[in-house]
Amino acid sequence: MVTASRFFIQVIAVGIAAAMLVTLFFPELLYTPRQVVEVWQSDRVGLTERSQGPVSYADAVSKAAPAVVNIHTRKNATARVHPFLDEPFFRHFFGVPSLENPQEPPPRTNLGSGVIISPQGYVLTNNHVVQDADEIEARLNDGRSVNLRVVGTDPDTDLAVLQIRDTIPALQSIVIGGSANLRVGDVVLAIGNPYGVGQTVTLGIVSATGRSRLGINTYEDFIQTDAAINPGNSGGALVNAYGELVGINTAIFTRSGGSQGIGFAIPVDLARDVMTQILEQGEVIRGWLGIEVQDISPQRAESLGLNSPRGVLIGSVLRGSPAAKAGIQPGDVITEMDGDPVNDAQDALNFIARRQPGETLFVKGVRAGKPFLAHAKVGQRPTPGR
Repeated sequence: MVTASRFFIQVIAVGIAAAMLVTLFFPELLYTPRQVVEVWQSDRVGLTERSQGPVSYADAVSKAAPAVVNIHTRKNATARVHPFLDEPFFRHFFGVPSLENPQEPPPRTNLGSGVIISPQGYVLTNNHVVQDADEIEARLNDGRSVNLRVVGTDPDTDLAVLQIRDTIPALQSIVIGGSANLRVGDVVLAIGNPYGVGQTVTLGIVSATGRSRLGINTYEDFIQTDAAINPGNSGGALVNAYGELVGINTAIFTRSGGSQGIGFAIPVDLARDVMTQILEQGEVIRGWLGIEVQDISPQRAESLGLNSPRGVLIGSVLRGSPAAKAGIQPGDVITEMDGDPVNDAQDALNFIARRQPGETLFVKGVRAGKPFLAHAKVGQRPTPGR
C-alpha cells in the first residue's frame, strides 16, 4: 500500500514538473492556435512619381492639348422668295422690302472640336460638326485662327477629315495611340470646347468598349466613358494617361442636354482606317451584298424552327446585287459568314463592310428548315446620298 502511494506521488510530481517545463519553455502549446489571414501589403510609401499614379495628368494634357482645336462653322441661310414677289407691284402690296435692300436671314453657326493628326495640317473631327458648312474656322490652342477645308467625310461613322488652308509654323500634331488594347477602368481624358467656353479637359475612365446598337451611326464600335462630354466636345480628343489619342468624342446619352456620365467616342483604330482611306482614295470603300437584314426574336426563331434566335433574317434582296447573284433569297436565315457566327443584324453589317470589293464571302444559313451554303462576290457599298 505504501509502495502504491509512493508511485502515485511520483507520477504527480513528474506531471507537475512537466507542466512547469511546458509553461516555461513552450507556452504556445497551452493556447488555442489563432487563424492566420494572408494579405498583400503594398511596400509603396507614397505616390511620388507622377507616372505611377493619379497625382497629376498635367504632362498628358500638355502633350495633347496643343493639337486640339476649337471649330466654328457658318452656314449662310438664304430666304426663299415667292415668284410673285419679284414684281414691284406685289412687293409694294404685301409690304415686302425692295430687292435693292433685301433682309437676309442670319447665318447658322455651329461649335465643335477637332484634332490635328498631322504636321501637314490634317484635322480629324465629326462629320456632323462640319456638315453643310460654308465656312469652317478653327482656333488653335495658342489663340491663332485658321481656315479649313473639307478633304472628305464618312457619314456612316460620323467622321470628317479637314485640312488647314493657311501655312502655320510650328504646328503641333497629336500622338496617335491604340484603342484595341483599351481596358475597362483605364484612365482617359476628354479634351474639347464644351458650350464654346474654350478648351476644357475632363477626367474619367473607360466604362465599356465595343458599344454598338445605339442607333447613332451606321457602323458603331464605341468607347464608352464617364469623362464629362458636353455639346461642343464633338470631334475632340479622348486621350490616355500618356496623352496619346485613343478616340474621337462623338455623342452623349443625356436627358437634360448635359453630361450624365455616359459619353461615346469612336476608337482611334477605326478613325485612323477611315482617315487613311479618305486621304489615299478620296472615299471610304466598304463591302456590300445588297441585302436588308433583320434581327431574329425568340418568337420568330420558334416560328422558323430554329434552336436559338442567333443569326439574321433576310428581309429583301436588291435585284442584280451580289447577294441576288449568289442565290440568297428573302426569308433565308444567315447564321455564319466565313465560318464566324453572325449573332444579329449589326454583326452582319459590320462583317460585310470589312470585306473588300471582289472578295468571296462564304455564307451559311437555313432556308425552309434546311441548311444552305452560298458564295457571294462582295461588291462596293454605294456612297450615301448617291
